[in-house]
Amino acid sequence: MAHTQTLLEKRERLLGPGNPLFYEKPVHLVRGEGVWLFDADGQRYLDCYNNVPCVGHCHPRVVDRLCQQAKLLNTHTRYLHENILDYAEKLLSKFDASLDRVMLACTGSEANELALRVARFNTGGEGVICTNATYHGNTRAVAQLNSIFEPFEGYGDDIRMVPWPDAYRAPDGLQGEALADAYAGKVREAIESFDQAGIRFAGMIVCPIFANEGLPAIPPGYMQKAIGYVRDAGGLYIADEVQAGFGRTGNWWGHQVTGVVPDILTLGKPMGAGHPISGVVARGELIDHYRKHEMYFNTFGGNPVSCAVAEAVLDVIEDERLVENAASVGRYVFDGFRGLQEKHDIIGDVRGNGLFFGIYLVTDRRRKTPAPAETKRIVNRLREKHILMSNIGEHDNVLKLRPPLCFSTDNADQLIGTLDDVLSSLQEQV
Repeated sequence: MAHTQTLLEKRERLLGPGNPLFYEKPVHLVRGEGVWLFDADGQRYLDCYNNVPCVGHCHPRVVDRLCQQAKLLNTHTRYLHENILDYAEKLLSKFDASLDRVMLACTGSEANELALRVARFNTGGEGVICTNATYHGNTRAVAQLNSIFEPFEGYGDDIRMVPWPDAYRAPDGLQGEALADAYAGKVREAIESFDQAGIRFAGMIVCPIFANEGLPAIPPGYMQKAIGYVRDAGGLYIADEVQAGFGRTGNWWGHQVTGVVPDILTLGKPMGAGHPISGVVARGELIDHYRKHEMYFNTFGGNPVSCAVAEAVLDVIEDERLVENAASVGRYVFDGFRGLQEKHDIIGDVRGNGLFFGIYLVTDRRRKTPAPAETKRIVNRLREKHILMSNIGEHDNVLKLRPPLCFSTDNADQLIGTLDDVLSSLQEQV
């Protein structure tokens, strides 16, 4: 504990106050392997949160590819090199044929900003729609879309925020197509407001599974209707796949869950399994038109080492059948959480696709009253029991779980059993 306090004091002195840390008692991690993380005392934690090392922490094939290429060459991207081409070809083969160009960067924030630039340049518009409880990065441009962290300068006139679609807390008791129409109608109204303000419309950016919003059950048909309005108005659909991509949902890409192919999509986080690389994938004519008129160059985006790592990640996902594992183990976990829902009244809703879950916690099931304080207690209690997860959602009451794609049913049993114990303990204290 004394060493932890020393690290905290040093961190604040060197990095300044306000740097976020997980948990009331921060974890000092020193090593990772597969689904496990180890602290400075050698204690092992089951990692149910970190989406970045998607193939498992320190996967030997990924580490080997990194080391091999780093021994040969790493430089900026203005030289010819096979790695960027081999990776681009393999990556694009995973998408719909209409998505046939890629631009590489280093972070999800960069990718989302670049996607906005491409969309605005191609449409000639500035107006962008996002949801009212989301996050898309930390550059100045994408901070304008971060409805959960308001930028200090406020929001510009070229941004409209619409309610995120949620079948669980549906307005006015609407269901089915009527609910999809109601939410999609908010998108239409936002587009109309741009027209009334004399602002040309550029498009809409959303995570296709609405991860930051709490992984809601999306009313069937919502995305088709909403993106129909976007495209009818001359706008483009940008899918932020930074969290949803690379097999996380039991599909290669999150947008496959809703069946709407985006015009542009962004990639990040798990793309390099811990190595910083991101990308923008789009219809060829959009990127070609942009590149003919605007210079885009990224010193590190697409360098030989990054592309070697990213290609190794794709190879591991394929060879170890991790998309299929995410789907099958994900169903097992989901069923386990449904069982806990039947037992514990605090669980109002269980959401998820593949190995990405949201457990919506409430103090009153009938009223669906969010339980943020209880959610925080549960997250910290699970950390004490050596299971790592976090919380998200508009009300901070959704347990967020996205373990490495190599998560097994044995891991799932440990997670479900421990969560059951924590929820039972919480109920006894009431």
